[in-house]
Amino acid sequence: MAIKKVLIANRGEIALRVIRTCAEMGIKTVAVFSSADRESLPVRFADEAVCIGPPASKESYLRMDRIISAAEVTGADAIHPGYGFLSENSEFSAICQDHGLKFIGPSPESIDLMGNKSKAKETMVKAGVPVVPGSNGVVNSEAQALSLANKMGYPIMIKASAGGGGRGMRPVFAPSELLKAFNTARQEAEGAFGNGDVYMEKLVLNPRHVEVQILGDGKGNVVHLGERDCSVQRRHQKLVEETPSPAVNEDLRQRMGEAACKAARTLNYEGAGTVEFLLDASGAFYFMEMNTRIQVEHTVTEEVTDIDLIEMQLRVANGESIDPNWRIPISGHSIQCRINAEDPYRDFRPSPGKITAFHTPKGHGVRVDTHASAGYVIPPYYDSLIAKLVVKARTRELAIAKMRRALNEFVVEGVKTTIPFHRQLMEDPRFISGQFDTGFMSGFSLK
Repeated sequence: MAIKKVLIANRGEIALRVIRTCAEMGIKTVAVFSSADRESLPVRFADEAVCIGPPASKESYLRMDRIISAAEVTGADAIHPGYGFLSENSEFSAICQDHGLKFIGPSPESIDLMGNKSKAKETMVKAGVPVVPGSNGVVNSEAQALSLANKMGYPIMIKASAGGGGRGMRPVFAPSELLKAFNTARQEAEGAFGNGDVYMEKLVLNPRHVEVQILGDGKGNVVHLGERDCSVQRRHQKLVEETPSPAVNEDLRQRMGEAACKAARTLNYEGAGTVEFLLDASGAFYFMEMNTRIQVEHTVTEEVTDIDLIEMQLRVANGESIDPNWRIPISGHSIQCRINAEDPYRDFRPSPGKITAFHTPKGHGVRVDTHASAGYVIPPYYDSLIAKLVVKARTRELAIAKMRRALNEFVVEGVKTTIPFHRQLMEDPRFISGQFDTGFMSGFSLK
């Protein structure tokens, strides 16, 4: 049965993004919102809206029971989780199934398998996808950690099995640092994720972070839509994304794409997903993790492929098949800057509050995905992303020039934003040359 009404279990720009595509496809929408988001644009533009609790996420956007109740009351037959919140929660996906609601995303089994990094790595090894040398699963003791580190050789990286966002991660460069880092990572992982399991990998020095966008139909058919370079990061949080990657040629693109598709086929993957790799200076790449949802940076892939990824999610959820021989042409170059309500001059401190003036750039090849406007009050309870500024041009050089112009047109008053950072980044010789890696920000100083 075709999906007729989608409840969006999210907020902000991604909720609005899903609402727009649903409207174009003739699908009704339901927005759920906390009391802090009562006046938001997703609430205004959805066909229906249901308040599911107070501002705190744990009492609203993370309340599975209230979201399911809202779907049942409004007669929704599917739920789109967006990104963040419950988007990679296997329990939520299973509960949707149990209540006869189509979860627009992969199966609970796929989410669970890729959500645990040590299990994900084991799965990729079996599938023949390149992985960083490391432990076979969880490291349970100090003695085991010492033994493995001696075999692998330093430097190594300790990572939380259930985590992300840089929490529960510790680099170790010498044996004298290992035990303290091992125990600190476990404690941090337990506090952040309720799971103190960690695993160990050989630390790849000066890598680039390159991810491949895939689409699967849950029937064994998978295609990729090229790669994105996400190497400009601060504390493992992405700041800028672009496609194609300046470090990837056609041969490497084909090999990375094939590896990503192989990973997804192993899971019989359904929907949009991203396989993330570390790419070293020699061109060797290693599986890092798989995000089983739509990504913040999906926009740049849409720009160079002219494919609406939200539409593809919905079509697959409706039972449509993907032609495994579909080869998606990539045209031009696209860059995305994340505009966050943060003060880049004060260590990127969050800057919630009322936006008093808001003017977005326009013109050929410029796209702004945002839920903000003049008069909008940015609540202090959620992620600080307020807009995604995306440009497309024929070449990377022209895309950077277009981004410079667009950033100069972008006006946000009343709160601090990351626009000054992005303006300086677009003038940085290292960024312009394309010769950078994930350590880029360690050598960046805001003027």
